[in-house]
Amino acid sequence: MLHECRPADLAIITDPSRLDLDVIHGFLSRSSYWAAGIPRELVARALRHSTCFGAFDGNEQVGFARVISDHATFAYVCDVFVLDSHRGRGVGKQLMAAVKSHPDLQGLRRWVLFTRDAHELYRQFGFSEARHPDRLMEIQSGPYPAAAAAREGEPTA
Repeated sequence: MLHECRPADLAIITDPSRLDLDVIHGFLSRSSYWAAGIPRELVARALRHSTCFGAFDGNEQVGFARVISDHATFAYVCDVFVLDSHRGRGVGKQLMAAVKSHPDLQGLRRWVLFTRDAHELYRQFGFSEARHPDRLMEIQSGPYPAAAAAREGEPTA
């Protein structure tokens, strides 16, 4: 279901045709700590299989959030970012408000996310540290090839 919120001059949309893959891939691959070097094709595939939220200032995409969910019991919030040019303006709060109010994401039993530095933002939307972190398990692959090559001083493709 498409969902649109228009707080002030910012529009938060879920219409996949409006998302700017260049902006999303550019930020994730070059500016994020969690997806450095991610290939464009992988980002495109992830978007196709997720509920995505784009923050737009006019026609310019300035922020993004992605939710992976079964739309019944569980949601994982990921790839949340706001471009440097729009930080400090409440864009992250508006993105998360749109995520939490999306009609397909109501009544879920569990929401999860990982963050290194935005704990205070997410606390405003009901998130807290894991109650039982000892129950969490994960499989963590190495970095994307482009990110690994950059760390080793090799040219990237």
